Amino acid sequence: MSAAHALQDGAIVAKRNLIKIKRVPEVLVFVLISPIMFVLLFAYVFGDSIEIPGMDYREFLIAGIFAQTVIFGSTFTGAGLAEDMQKGIIDRFRSLPMSRSAVLIGRTASDIVYNLLSIVIMALTGLLVGWRIRSSFLDALGGFLLLLLFAYAFSWIMALMGLIVPSPEVINNASFIVIFPMTFIANTFVPAENLPGPLRTFAEWNPVSAVTQAARELFGNMPPEAAAAVPDVWSLDHPVAYTLIWVVGILVVFVPLSVSRYKKAASK
Repeated sequence: MSAAHALQDGAIVAKRNLIKIKRVPEVLVFVLISPIMFVLLFAYVFGDSIEIPGMDYREFLIAGIFAQTVIFGSTFTGAGLAEDMQKGIIDRFRSLPMSRSAVLIGRTASDIVYNLLSIVIMALTGLLVGWRIRSSFLDALGGFLLLLLFAYAFSWIMALMGLIVPSPEVINNASFIVIFPMTFIANTFVPAENLPGPLRTFAEWNPVSAVTQAARELFGNMPPEAAAAVPDVWSLDHPVAYTLIWVVGILVVFVPLSVSRYKKAASK
């Protein structure tokens, strides 16, 4: 089938995934409540105990919360595919005259909607606790789009995991083991230069640090004093470019791997 047919079929699958919200509203509750909890927890528990040169910690924090939440949001793809595999729904899709890649396209596309809802809720909550966007509308829009783009790429990693592991429970535990250190050994919640030795090096080249740094700069949350404290490494000096390199690399590697794995699973 052509790419146009694959995209059309993928849109139908994405619609199917979003309709499931009506049947399982707890998913939407998690999507909306979790970001609020993270923003309030970090803003008020750590807000007065961590000092960032030249800026309020809450303004430093929000971009990191954005990055962490949208990456965790990408796990919906893995869990959803694992559940479909477990329940035999993939076999039903195989019997339909549809593109084999449509299930993956639709699954990852629906994650964008979940993450967009999360970002809206986080932004509103951030404004309530003192966060402000200090850049232009276009720069801020670019920050939000970069976060969604990185999360979309990451959802293809989760798609492959969801096709490999045997159940949603396993994918949730496995993704937590991978994502948790990636989002904390980074500049999401504390400056990378505050970390010791090898952890600092890992944080400086961690793509999560880059997307967080890029979002801060695009939101205008990097005053001169804070910008001067950023480690002098290429990944953080050019965070937008480094993030886009990771996005392209992830998609180039994991899209064909996921499609190939799906075809093998659907042919069993």
